[in-house]
Amino acid sequence: MAPQLYLITPENPPSEQFPRQLMSVLSGPEIAALLIRRGSLDEQGYTDLSARLIQIGQAAGAAVLLEDDVDLARRLGADGVHVTGGGIKAIRAAIGALKPDGIVGVGNIRSRHDAMSFGELDVDYVMFGPLSGPADPGAADLASWWAETFEVPAIYADPAIEAAALDTTGAEFVALSDCIWAADDPAAALLAFDKAARAAA
Repeated sequence: MAPQLYLITPENPPSEQFPRQLMSVLSGPEIAALLIRRGSLDEQGYTDLSARLIQIGQAAGAAVLLEDDVDLARRLGADGVHVTGGGIKAIRAAIGALKPDGIVGVGNIRSRHDAMSFGELDVDYVMFGPLSGPADPGAADLASWWAETFEVPAIYADPAIEAAALDTTGAEFVALSDCIWAADDPAAALLAFDKAARAAA
Protein backbone atom coordinates (compact mmCIF):
# COMPACT_ATOMS: atom_id res chain seq x y z
CA MET A 1 0.00 0.00 0.00
CA ALA A 2 1.40 3.39 -0.96
CA PRO A 3 2.02 5.93 1.80
CA GLN A 4 -0.08 9.04 2.17
CA LEU A 5 1.63 12.44 2.04
CA TYR A 6 2.09 14.57 5.16
CA LEU A 7 3.37 18.07 4.39
CA ILE A 8 5.45 20.12 6.86
CA THR A 9 5.83 23.87 6.43
CA PRO A 10 9.29 25.47 6.52
CA GLU A 11 10.56 26.41 9.96
CA ASN A 12 10.52 30.17 9.34
CA PRO A 13 8.68 30.94 6.09
CA PRO A 14 8.29 34.51 4.82
CA SER A 15 4.97 35.39 6.43
CA GLU A 16 3.72 37.58 3.58
CA GLN A 17 4.59 35.36 0.63
CA PHE A 18 4.24 31.88 2.09
CA PRO A 19 0.43 31.59 2.32
CA ARG A 20 0.19 32.25 -1.41
CA GLN A 21 2.95 29.74 -2.11
CA LEU A 22 1.23 27.13 0.04
CA MET A 23 -2.04 27.72 -1.76
CA SER A 24 -0.28 27.09 -5.06
CA VAL A 25 1.34 23.90 -3.80
CA LEU A 26 -1.92 22.55 -2.39
CA SER A 27 -3.87 23.31 -5.57
CA GLY A 28 -2.40 20.14 -7.05
CA PRO A 29 -2.06 16.75 -5.32
CA GLU A 30 -4.06 15.81 -2.27
CA ILE A 31 -2.20 15.63 1.02
CA ALA A 32 -3.49 13.94 4.15
CA ALA A 33 -2.17 16.43 6.68
CA LEU A 34 -0.32 19.71 7.03
CA LEU A 35 1.89 20.52 10.02
CA ILE A 36 2.52 24.21 10.68
CA ARG A 37 5.98 24.66 12.18
CA ARG A 38 6.47 27.25 14.89
CA GLY A 39 10.15 27.93 14.26
CA SER A 40 11.34 31.10 15.95
CA LEU A 41 7.99 32.88 15.73
CA ASP A 42 6.66 34.53 18.87
CA GLU A 43 3.14 33.77 20.07
CA GLN A 44 1.45 36.48 18.01
CA GLY A 45 3.46 35.66 14.90
CA TYR A 46 2.61 31.96 15.14
CA THR A 47 -1.04 32.76 15.79
CA ASP A 48 -1.26 35.02 12.74
CA LEU A 49 0.53 32.56 10.45
CA SER A 50 -1.48 29.59 11.72
CA ALA A 51 -4.80 31.36 11.26
CA ARG A 52 -4.02 31.92 7.58
CA LEU A 53 -2.55 28.49 6.88
CA ILE A 54 -5.31 26.56 8.68
CA GLN A 55 -7.85 28.00 6.28
CA ILE A 56 -5.70 27.18 3.26
CA GLY A 57 -4.92 23.64 4.39
CA GLN A 58 -8.46 22.75 5.38
CA ALA A 59 -9.84 24.20 2.16
CA ALA A 60 -7.52 21.79 0.32
CA GLY A 61 -8.93 18.86 2.29
CA ALA A 62 -5.97 18.37 4.64
CA ALA A 63 -6.04 17.90 8.40
CA VAL A 64 -4.05 20.84 9.77
CA LEU A 65 -1.91 20.39 12.88
CA LEU A 66 -0.05 22.90 15.02
CA GLU A 67 3.27 22.24 16.70
CA ASP A 68 2.76 21.59 20.43
CA ASP A 69 0.24 24.40 21.04
CA VAL A 70 -2.99 22.73 22.17
CA ASP A 71 -4.72 25.92 23.29
CA LEU A 72 -4.02 27.69 20.01
CA ALA A 73 -5.18 24.68 18.01
CA ARG A 74 -8.51 24.74 19.82
CA ARG A 75 -8.88 28.50 19.51
CA LEU A 76 -8.17 28.62 15.79
CA GLY A 77 -10.04 25.47 14.82
CA ALA A 78 -7.03 23.41 13.79
CA ASP A 79 -7.54 19.67 13.49
CA GLY A 80 -4.99 18.76 16.14
CA VAL A 81 -1.42 19.00 17.38
CA HIS A 82 1.93 17.38 16.75
CA VAL A 83 3.72 16.94 20.09
CA THR A 84 7.50 17.26 19.88
CA GLY A 85 8.46 17.80 23.51
CA GLY A 86 7.33 17.33 27.09
CA GLY A 87 7.19 13.54 27.00
CA ILE A 88 4.27 11.50 28.27
CA LYS A 89 2.91 14.36 30.37
CA ALA A 90 2.54 16.66 27.34
CA ILE A 91 1.01 13.88 25.22
CA ARG A 92 -1.56 13.04 27.89
CA ALA A 93 -2.45 16.72 28.26
CA ALA A 94 -2.99 17.03 24.50
CA ILE A 95 -5.11 13.88 24.43
CA GLY A 96 -7.21 15.11 27.34
CA ALA A 97 -7.82 18.45 25.62
CA LEU A 98 -8.39 17.32 22.03
CA LYS A 99 -9.63 13.74 21.88
CA PRO A 100 -11.82 12.18 20.65
CA ASP A 101 -12.52 14.76 17.95
CA GLY A 102 -9.02 16.17 17.49
CA ILE A 103 -5.80 14.58 16.25
CA VAL A 104 -2.80 14.04 18.52
CA GLY A 105 0.42 12.92 16.88
CA VAL A 106 3.83 12.55 18.46
CA GLY A 107 7.33 12.96 17.10
CA ASN A 108 10.94 13.30 18.27
CA ILE A 109 11.08 9.56 18.87
CA ARG A 110 14.59 8.15 19.13
CA SER A 111 14.09 4.60 20.43
CA ARG A 112 11.72 1.64 20.39
CA HIS A 113 11.06 2.22 24.09
CA ASP A 114 9.90 5.79 23.46
CA ALA A 115 7.77 4.69 20.54
CA MET A 116 5.98 2.04 22.57
CA SER A 117 5.56 4.33 25.58
CA PHE A 118 4.02 7.06 23.43
CA GLY A 119 2.11 4.76 21.09
CA GLU A 120 0.05 3.18 23.86
CA LEU A 121 -1.37 6.57 24.88
CA ASP A 122 -4.19 6.73 22.31
CA VAL A 123 -2.22 8.88 19.86
CA ASP A 124 -3.20 8.99 16.19
CA TYR A 125 0.29 8.50 14.80
CA VAL A 126 3.96 8.28 15.69
CA MET A 127 6.56 10.06 13.56
CA PHE A 128 10.09 8.79 13.08
CA GLY A 129 12.67 11.27 11.84
CA PRO A 130 13.17 15.05 12.07
CA LEU A 131 10.86 17.77 10.81
CA SER A 132 13.72 19.39 8.88
CA GLY A 133 17.49 19.36 8.57
CA PRO A 134 19.72 16.25 8.41
CA ALA A 135 18.05 12.84 8.33
CA ASP A 136 18.07 10.54 11.37
CA PRO A 137 20.00 7.42 10.31
CA GLY A 138 17.89 5.19 12.56
CA ALA A 139 14.48 6.56 11.61
CA ALA A 140 13.84 4.28 8.63
CA ASP A 141 14.48 1.12 10.66
CA LEU A 142 12.25 2.36 13.47
CA ALA A 143 9.47 3.26 11.04
CA SER A 144 9.69 -0.16 9.35
CA TRP A 145 9.65 -1.98 12.68
CA TRP A 146 6.68 0.03 13.92
CA ALA A 147 4.66 -0.32 10.71
CA GLU A 148 5.14 -4.10 10.74
CA THR A 149 4.27 -4.51 14.42
CA PHE A 150 1.66 -1.99 15.56
CA GLU A 151 -1.70 -0.68 14.41
CA VAL A 152 -1.09 3.00 15.23
CA PRO A 153 0.00 4.60 11.93
CA ALA A 154 3.67 5.45 11.40
CA ILE A 155 5.03 8.53 9.65
CA TYR A 156 8.51 8.38 8.18
CA ALA A 157 10.26 11.75 7.98
CA ASP A 158 13.41 12.21 5.90
CA PRO A 159 13.67 15.91 5.01
CA ALA A 160 15.78 15.16 1.94
CA ILE A 161 13.83 12.12 0.72
CA GLU A 162 13.53 11.67 -3.04
CA ALA A 163 10.39 10.60 -4.84
CA ALA A 164 12.03 7.36 -5.97
CA ALA A 165 12.56 6.34 -2.33
CA LEU A 166 9.03 7.14 -1.20
CA ASP A 167 7.86 3.62 -0.36
CA THR A 168 10.84 2.05 1.38
CA THR A 169 9.73 1.69 5.02
CA GLY A 170 6.15 0.48 4.85
CA ALA A 171 5.03 3.47 6.92
CA GLU A 172 1.47 4.62 6.34
CA PHE A 173 2.59 8.23 5.81
CA VAL A 174 5.70 9.97 4.50
CA ALA A 175 6.50 13.47 5.77
CA LEU A 176 7.70 15.97 3.18
CA SER A 177 9.53 19.13 4.26
CA ASP A 178 12.88 20.42 2.96
CA CYS A 179 12.58 18.31 -0.19
CA ILE A 180 9.56 20.39 -1.17
CA TRP A 181 10.50 23.90 -0.05
CA ALA A 182 14.12 23.76 -1.26
CA ALA A 183 12.98 22.81 -4.76
CA ASP A 184 12.97 25.38 -7.54
CA ASP A 185 9.27 24.63 -8.01
CA PRO A 186 7.67 23.32 -4.78
CA ALA A 187 4.36 22.60 -6.53
CA ALA A 188 6.11 20.45 -9.12
CA ALA A 189 8.11 18.71 -6.38
CA LEU A 190 4.92 17.75 -4.53
CA LEU A 191 3.39 16.54 -7.77
CA ALA A 192 6.38 14.24 -8.32
CA PHE A 193 5.88 12.68 -4.89
CA ASP A 194 2.18 12.25 -5.55
CA LYS A 195 2.91 10.47 -8.82
CA ALA A 196 5.41 8.20 -7.06
CA ALA A 197 2.84 7.37 -4.38
CA ARG A 198 0.19 6.55 -6.97
CA ALA A 199 2.63 4.39 -8.91
CA ALA A 200 3.39 2.42 -5.76
CA ALA A 201 -0.29 1.82 -4.98
